[in-house]
Amino acid sequence: MSSEANAVWNECLRVIEQHVNEQSFSTWFKPINPVRLEGSTLTIQVPSQFFYEWLEDNYVQVLKLAIKSTIGPNGRLEYAVVVDKGNSQNQPYVVSFPQGNSNPNPKKANASTVESKSPFDMQSLDSTMLLQSNLNPNYTFSTYIEGDCNRLARSAGFAVANKPGVTSFNPLMVYGGVGLGKTHLVQAIGNEIKNGPDDKFVLYVSSEKFVNQFMDAIKDGNVKTFTNFYMQVDVLIIDDIQFLAGKDRTQEMFFHIFNHLHQNKKQIIMTSDCPPKDLKGLEERLLSRFKWGLTADLQMPDFETRVAIIRRKMQSEGIFIPDDVVEYLAYTVDTNVRELEGVLISLIAHASLNRVDIDLTLAKTIMKNIVKDIENEVGIDFIQKTVSEYFDIKMDDLKAKTRKKEIVTARQVAMYFSKEFTNHSLKSIGYHFGGRDHSTVIHAVQTVNDLMDTDTAFRNSVNDLKKKFKMRSY
Repeated sequence: MSSEANAVWNECLRVIEQHVNEQSFSTWFKPINPVRLEGSTLTIQVPSQFFYEWLEDNYVQVLKLAIKSTIGPNGRLEYAVVVDKGNSQNQPYVVSFPQGNSNPNPKKANASTVESKSPFDMQSLDSTMLLQSNLNPNYTFSTYIEGDCNRLARSAGFAVANKPGVTSFNPLMVYGGVGLGKTHLVQAIGNEIKNGPDDKFVLYVSSEKFVNQFMDAIKDGNVKTFTNFYMQVDVLIIDDIQFLAGKDRTQEMFFHIFNHLHQNKKQIIMTSDCPPKDLKGLEERLLSRFKWGLTADLQMPDFETRVAIIRRKMQSEGIFIPDDVVEYLAYTVDTNVRELEGVLISLIAHASLNRVDIDLTLAKTIMKNIVKDIENEVGIDFIQKTVSEYFDIKMDDLKAKTRKKEIVTARQVAMYFSKEFTNHSLKSIGYHFGGRDHSTVIHAVQTVNDLMDTDTAFRNSVNDLKKKFKMRSY
């Protein structure tokens, strides 16, 4: 044992002692012997490989802090594990685990040695596929439109982006249906942190990719490398956590990674299609940890948010779109953001290829190829046309402000069928009938139901119309 190595290790022990309890210090650090100091690399001898693996699993950050505090930012640690003490004829058999040694050939240390990558040095990892953050730079807070549907989740995400791992929003679970912007939001958080001043390593990964990486690690015998890498991440973003359901070994691995990151104040962000309490096929201990932080939902965007999304999208493309087209699209596509963006892309493409301006006629043509109820020809336009012909009134009268009884009745019937045969919201239906509000649609539906119960002739008329719409939808 060199006196220099002994002095450095004693300084390391002073640092370590401040960060672990007395029992852990006595059990895991007192038995360690310093072997030598070569440049900035300190070699320590531990009693067994199990001992070495326990240190890596539980005290990586403490050792890293001690080495850097004592030797400096270039400090490195090497483990020497005595496997066989040998005898007078044979030297001891020592397995050496150096940090960040890029030499592919094992080096000698009193006897035969083998080499393993240390979790201290991310660049020493063989899995180059893991070295990227996998973030889409286009997903930012500036391109994520805020509305009542997402305000809590966005505000929580922004707080996390400013102080990752520090707020009580750890983990942050964002859940919601398909196409509501979960991936956009969590990647916006990641990009904000990654571009910040603290040089944190952010990793975005889908749960499917996480499972595949883990399976490959098992197959290739690289589970330790896989684990060490994930335990070094500062911000872990895992998308669609529900797909871990039923994968027991992967859940076990994620449980340990989650615990390590959380205990070391690293930020964990997840997305799901439902809240933790509704997730099926996941271990209870995982679900309980998901509830430690904040769970925020994303809902279908309201009309105002959809208008803002359309205008922002068109502005980014440098394309002018008339207000009547904006309103038509915002009212008609009321399912999710992904479908709305798909409509806009189709609209832009058709206008560009055909060299025509974007107007209401073009928008309605595009919608016929996208929205299901229009595709089946049971859209609001078709319902209005069919009802007006049946009651022998003008189609425009259904949208007018007139209060003539025969027109009001026809309008209410058309609203009734619009609710029954289309996916439009009440607000959207009201818009297509002269800009009326959702309460008018509710009243119309109730009135039609009441009249069908008391007026046989009226009920027969409604049933005749219903047959037309059902035949059209087949």
